[in-house]
Amino acid sequence: MARQRVFSDTPWEDQVGYCRAIRVGQQIFVSGTSPSDGQGGTFAPGDAYAQTQRCFEIIQQALEELGADLSDVVRTRIYVTDMSRWEEVARAHQERFADHPPCNTTVAIPALINPDMLVEIEVEALCEAGPAPSPQPQGMILGRPIQPASFPPMTAADLDEGCLD
Repeated sequence: MARQRVFSDTPWEDQVGYCRAIRVGQQIFVSGTSPSDGQGGTFAPGDAYAQTQRCFEIIQQALEELGADLSDVVRTRIYVTDMSRWEEVARAHQERFADHPPCNTTVAIPALINPDMLVEIEVEALCEAGPAPSPQPQGMILGRPIQPASFPPMTAADLDEGCLD
């Protein structure tokens, strides 16, 4: 089954060897997403609510590149470094998913890669249909299709189509 990958061009993707998200058929898996400011630093240090919103912005962008959006998310996993801030994180999550709530797990962890990051989020999405397959070019010989236009051939004219004269 074909796989589509998207990258967010953070330095960690190359250093660690991962992609932001991958689509396999109808499933999309988004890697743990931290509140990056896009320059290698942390977005809104110390603000759990703003960091959670930033994570979902990055996730939404990756989903859109793979033909989906947050409404397709079926599971969220939230890693929080300070569980006393869970209500800020939960409020941001609820605002994004009130109309289409996914399954959720929130876990306390000791630290993230940058000490001023308070949250990291990963999601899984399920889409109604996979991406449209690329059309396969029809084989040609001397500008004519290899296989007759109507197959199996039904008339004498059809038998001549696709044959070399």
